[in-house]
Amino acid sequence: MEIKQLITFKTAAENLNFTYTAKILNFAQSSVTAQIKALENELETPLFERLGKRLVLTEQGKEFKIYADKMIQLTNEAKNAISGVEEPAGTLIIGASESQCTYRLPPILKEFKEQFPKVKIIFKPIYLQEQTKAQLLDGTLDIAFTMEPIQHQDSNLKAQSLVEEKLTIVASPQHHLANKPEIHLEDLEHETLLLTESGCSYRVILENLFRQSGICASNKFEFVSVEAIKQCIILDLGIAVLPEMVVKAEIEKGILKELVCHQVTTPVHTQMVWHKDKYMSLALQSFIQLTCKTFGLN
Repeated sequence: MEIKQLITFKTAAENLNFTYTAKILNFAQSSVTAQIKALENELETPLFERLGKRLVLTEQGKEFKIYADKMIQLTNEAKNAISGVEEPAGTLIIGASESQCTYRLPPILKEFKEQFPKVKIIFKPIYLQEQTKAQLLDGTLDIAFTMEPIQHQDSNLKAQSLVEEKLTIVASPQHHLANKPEIHLEDLEHETLLLTESGCSYRVILENLFRQSGICASNKFEFVSVEAIKQCIILDLGIAVLPEMVVKAEIEKGILKELVCHQVTTPVHTQMVWHKDKYMSLALQSFIQLTCKTFGLN
């Protein structure tokens, strides 16, 4: 198999569209189809299948992509080695939530791009824990940043805890609970709750606490965006449980009010997660090392 075929396969596997793949690589679409077909013939297995109008990877395709990524990266590193270039290059695909992208990653990315300008970084938004895990396992993501309790990880994944995050209940300063020195979970039963998507770690924590306390909160609004939730709280449309890093500035300015509740004690951690068998390219190694250094772990 040729490196050109591997690059074409990798691009098609990440975009799941032969027309767009041809445009990215500046090939004719027929060339992309021919290269994929030749690769499938050599491997004696289909790598893609069509489900209606959707192009998807087969299970063999998902597995082969892991090896294709390694072979492409090794080829790039070999070229760099014999040309005397030791600087990390290539592409890193990073999964992160909106909160991480906004409040944790910018300083890391700034320093990383200054140190390693030849590395291209692609961000993919992540919302649900299971979805993130699946994308790490099938090689769609090189590395991901999650926010969840420390727990037994999948045996195929490695996780590095970076920092503990405090969960905070917040409301508008005009809310009728805002002046109470302390609230209890029961106080929230009949309040409007502004929630992140189902499956989000801190929403799961709140729902578990409600379940354990026998609380049935029925008045809920669900949002994809944490920033949208904050704006709704400011307008006194409801209450939310969010990581402190997300609302700290607004609390300090008096725009939002923290509601003290000692029943919300489950710690969550910002964690960096990657596949245990992931090929540790120089770019990925450098990113992990810089991230750990930024959080004072080196």
